[in-house]
Amino acid sequence: MGKIIFGTDGWRGMIAEDYTFNSVRRCSQGFASYLRESIKKSDLSVVIGHDKRFDSELFARASAEVLAANGINVFLTNGPTPTPVISFSVVNKKANGAVNITASHNPPTDNGFKVRDEKGGAIPPEGLKRIEELIPDSVDDVKRISSDKAESLGLLEKFDPAPAYIKHIDNLINRQPLINAGLKILVDCMWGNGAGWFPALLSNGKTKVTEIHNQRNPSFPEMLRPEPISPNIDVGLQTAIEIKADVLIINDGDADRLGIGDEKGNFINQLQVFALLAYYFLDVRGDRGAIVKTLSTTSMLEKLGKLYNVPVFETGVGFKYVAPKMIETNALIGGEESGGYAFRGNVPERDGILAGLYFLDFMVRLKKTPSELLELLFSKIGPHYYDRIDRTFSGDRNSREKQIINAKPITIGGLKVVGLNNQDGFKFSLEDGGWLLIRFSGTEPKMRVYCETTHKEKVQNILLDGLRIAGLE
Repeated sequence: MGKIIFGTDGWRGMIAEDYTFNSVRRCSQGFASYLRESIKKSDLSVVIGHDKRFDSELFARASAEVLAANGINVFLTNGPTPTPVISFSVVNKKANGAVNITASHNPPTDNGFKVRDEKGGAIPPEGLKRIEELIPDSVDDVKRISSDKAESLGLLEKFDPAPAYIKHIDNLINRQPLINAGLKILVDCMWGNGAGWFPALLSNGKTKVTEIHNQRNPSFPEMLRPEPISPNIDVGLQTAIEIKADVLIINDGDADRLGIGDEKGNFINQLQVFALLAYYFLDVRGDRGAIVKTLSTTSMLEKLGKLYNVPVFETGVGFKYVAPKMIETNALIGGEESGGYAFRGNVPERDGILAGLYFLDFMVRLKKTPSELLELLFSKIGPHYYDRIDRTFSGDRNSREKQIINAKPITIGGLKVVGLNNQDGFKFSLEDGGWLLIRFSGTEPKMRVYCETTHKEKVQNILLDGLRIAGLE
């Protein structure tokens, strides 16, 4: 059988092509062996959850049967569950890790196998590598019992994770002012696991929540994929204008990411939302603590760090780098360019539900619209502009990396290059404090070209130069 290679959070593949029940069973055996090898005690437990993709609940059950056969107690969620809720359940259940059947923002053809550690966070790269090494080559080497037998032996328990998570959320934020605020909120659930959560959390008051794309539909109509970026958000933005919403909240398919649309139907991009949330904690709430960011996210955070005298740490791309750094530094907030944000007091995992509540609290405390909040941020640190282009590529990755290294541009988009960071991809620092990043996706055969600059008119020229440097134009 084919070799399974773990990426940023685990493994993703095309359903029926390489993502099959047997491949999920092999992954589960590798994870079981890893837990037995790394945790020296007999009584182990794991939380297993899933999203709304095709057959996800059946893939979750297949994983549960393998882990139970390895003598590991399984807590199986009773339905589609947001990734952050699964991660919190690990801590709440005092489990040793989690399996999450989801491909997050990938196209509808895909599904995935994510793993989490005992803190509910991403497993570090060396741990992922070891799980990959322990995945058997053949399903014949996989232990397995039926789910019915696992339940009868007390090795499998189904549970509702929502009540404990909501109780936990109430220790982090006071929902009552949001419920009483009289906001008109539109939520684009992107056909995913976030459906129903904001109406439940903000009901019985003056605030009204309307949802779209809140049914199960694994083909994800009206979008290319359940990822909160253009063009997937276009229907949500248009609907926000039509119903005159005060704010649009967008969650991706597994609800660990947050996108925001303002009251005018404009998208507030992920880098701006990250900076806004950091500003909310530092200025409005008066909290202090480190900020952890990936190298593909905003330099506005360094400016906020200097303004409020807090350290800012930059990591490689992915929460497998962000989560350990957050734990090490007891960080106030951590995040990445894709719209995933984590917070102190919560598990070290992206949480699109909690992030959405914090953003609403920001609006209510200052009595400002989303566009006014962005203007306030820019008044403190100046405007910043961002965009990204993804392109599939063919040929050898090493030769493309050599081409980028050998390019040695003096200027990009008309701005002088003042530095190069090749920690995770190739990040060219520009004279205005902005940057261009070229890197390979950890989950798809794509190259990503990103940029941020203080010059709005230079964004597209910077990206075009990036495509040329990468040999994609």
